[in-house]
Amino acid sequence: MAKEKFRYNNKLLTYEKVSRTPKVFLYKIISFLSVGLVFAVGVIVFAYNFFDSPKEKMQQREIEQLKLQYSLLIDKLDRVSLLLDDMQDRDDNIYRVIFEAEPIPSSIRKAGYGGVDRYARLDGYKNSEILIEASKKLDKITSQLYVQSKSFDQVFELAKNKEKMLVCIPAIQPIEKGKGRIVSGFGMRFHPILKYDRMHTGIDISAPTGTPIYATADGEIYFQGRNGTYGKCCIINHGYGYKTLYGHMNKIIVKRKQKVKRGQIIGYVGNTGLSRAPHIHYEVIKNNVKINPINYFYNDFTLDEYEKVLELASKNTQVLS
Repeated sequence: MAKEKFRYNNKLLTYEKVSRTPKVFLYKIISFLSVGLVFAVGVIVFAYNFFDSPKEKMQQREIEQLKLQYSLLIDKLDRVSLLLDDMQDRDDNIYRVIFEAEPIPSSIRKAGYGGVDRYARLDGYKNSEILIEASKKLDKITSQLYVQSKSFDQVFELAKNKEKMLVCIPAIQPIEKGKGRIVSGFGMRFHPILKYDRMHTGIDISAPTGTPIYATADGEIYFQGRNGTYGKCCIINHGYGYKTLYGHMNKIIVKRKQKVKRGQIIGYVGNTGLSRAPHIHYEVIKNNVKINPINYFYNDFTLDEYEKVLELASKNTQVLS
């Protein structure tokens, strides 16, 4: 039973019993609940700011685990990138060299991927730098793998056509071995008619007038007829970037656009054009650049014979044309 309460009346100088009305009782309950609610909110706010809930602790552990996994992923992507660099190096310097293909420019292999805002959706978070770094590395590797895949497709096609390509690469002398003599090689040489040093863009093989001249590889006649200082001249397009030129001929027996095989007679040695003696002036042209033909005689000589031919062709002798 609740204790009764009294209140002192100063006018009557007596104690009066305090009656408990429902309104007073309700007010006290509300006051008690309000204080309790304020206290509870304070405790919750304090705990929320200074203590992690079990769920938050679990989420924090998951975040740390994800950060670790992203770090490991970045390390793996770095190793994959190194392997890809090695693959690209072998592709450019071994596979593509074997099949006479130009290396893929670094500007294409290392081309950028995406735009400036590609990773904007990942920015603005606490661990954005980890996500962005991993995404950039993965996109870079994806781009390079695509280029490498296309390169391997090309190398595969070249490999399938290797036999066809080999017969289209100059590999013999234009004059039968023993029927002519190399008298001047590729490089700066003194011209006997013009009387000054100039670039000699082929080799001169001396031979009697009427000596057969052979196509040095399979191809199609690109040009035949008179061609300035070359006199009567024949040019064969072999494909794969190769052309060969035969100058100062006495007679041409092939027609333009005619298909020819390696070793097929295309004409005969002469002394036409700017020439001082019967001979064949022979050039090899790769991708529109004239290169030393002596490097394409490997089918005709043993190793020792080839070394002697190289030595002879390198001497600064007087040209015949």
